[in-house]
Amino acid sequence: MDIGQKLHQLRIEKDFSQGDIEKRTGLLRCYVSRVENGHTVPNLETLRKWAAALDVEMYQLFFEGAGKPQAASGKESTEFGREERGLVAAFKSLESKDQKFAAALIRKMAREKRTAKRSN
Repeated sequence: MDIGQKLHQLRIEKDFSQGDIEKRTGLLRCYVSRVENGHTVPNLETLRKWAAALDVEMYQLFFEGAGKPQAASGKESTEFGREERGLVAAFKSLESKDQKFAAALIRKMAREKRTAKRSN
């Protein structure tokens, strides 16, 4: 999916001009044009401004379909099970340097798992 095309589509659906987006976001009209034409990709903060200007939720910038997307498990993506909540609590109790170490270790384990899946 091209984020520029999606932003253009939503802007047209709302019957807004690029100038309207400029006024609502504070972004320059030439920047709006560059994004919509695929010459540049906005960062997350800029997308937040754009979503607010279009009066849509952030997920709507990335989701194509009716309704709100669900996580693969059928639960909202912000819901955690008991085990996950326990891990988050334990992680939060660590000192900063230990949090960095734990995060690096988990990333490495996930990378190795992905690599092993590809080789099978």
